[in-house]
Amino acid sequence: MTTLRSVPEVFEAQAGFPTVRLRRLRRTETLRRMVRETALSPSDFIYPLFVTHGQNVRREIPSMPGQYQLSVDQLPREAEEVARLGIPAVILFGIPATKDPVGTENFDPNGIVQQAVRAIKAAVPELVIVTDVCMCEYTDHGHCGIVRQGSDGSFEIDNDATLDILGRVAVSHAEAGADIVAPSGMMDGMVAAIRQALDAAGFHQVAILSYAAKYASAFYGPFRDAAESPPQFGDRRSHQMDPANVREALREVALDVAEGADMVMVKPALAYLDVIRAVRQRFDVPVAAYNVSGEYAMVKAAARNGWIDERGVTLEILTGIKRAGADLILTYFAKEVAQWLQNSAF
Repeated sequence: MTTLRSVPEVFEAQAGFPTVRLRRLRRTETLRRMVRETALSPSDFIYPLFVTHGQNVRREIPSMPGQYQLSVDQLPREAEEVARLGIPAVILFGIPATKDPVGTENFDPNGIVQQAVRAIKAAVPELVIVTDVCMCEYTDHGHCGIVRQGSDGSFEIDNDATLDILGRVAVSHAEAGADIVAPSGMMDGMVAAIRQALDAAGFHQVAILSYAAKYASAFYGPFRDAAESPPQFGDRRSHQMDPANVREALREVALDVAEGADMVMVKPALAYLDVIRAVRQRFDVPVAAYNVSGEYAMVKAAARNGWIDERGVTLEILTGIKRAGADLILTYFAKEVAQWLQNSAF
């Protein structure tokens, strides 16, 4: 049996012999690639898409250079490019034509996401489609659930009333052809409610990727511009997690797995690598991490000012997220990185 020895013991045993040189395996790019412990691949990525009504719409998002609001007719070409690059999946975020207190278009059979799912499946059937299941993009108040206002002017999210809406949304996405639904509102019991609704409608094969540990983060600003979903009053700290907590994240994940989540997500990624690692070590389900809009925008802004090497920093960030334990990474860099990886030994 081999006995592991401490570093001082190794050096003591090698007294009189040449110095240990770990640098030998770093000498050339080929050697470095041979012993690399973590390797990025396009198959690690899920690419987010923002879908809006209209024709021939390809509207760049100012705070997210290189990302666009796209009309449905633009999606087949986009999906074909994603598949060609080896990226296996996209996640869809819809921008509705109208908003109301319950987000009616969210579960309309002809809603924007439902149209998008059908268009992508018709063009690239093998591409996995994930749909975001929440209410914030669709409600006129911009919150993740049904809002109840008290006589004193205060408000709160009605958790249980929201669950029924989320179930209807998930079923409508499944009917359109979604492969995976991803509840992101951080409502208690959302996974169980959605699983029950899907199974009752006969969609046993549709998987659930739960935003199980979604933090009340300052990194979401550009996304709210892209999805046109900022809250009209208050904030989302009553249901999204406190950034200071990690043990609570493990409880959230445990509950979602028990309720039937097939995969779980940590969001954001960079400031929560310890959470990704803790979830990976504790649970045997696939773990996703969302490299969010603010993380993307900071890299793009610094690169445009010449302050950083965009390619090097991006690859380092995504490698770090995977090294922390993420099996899947939702990232706006997916297409660029897939192209880099096709043309590089990194």
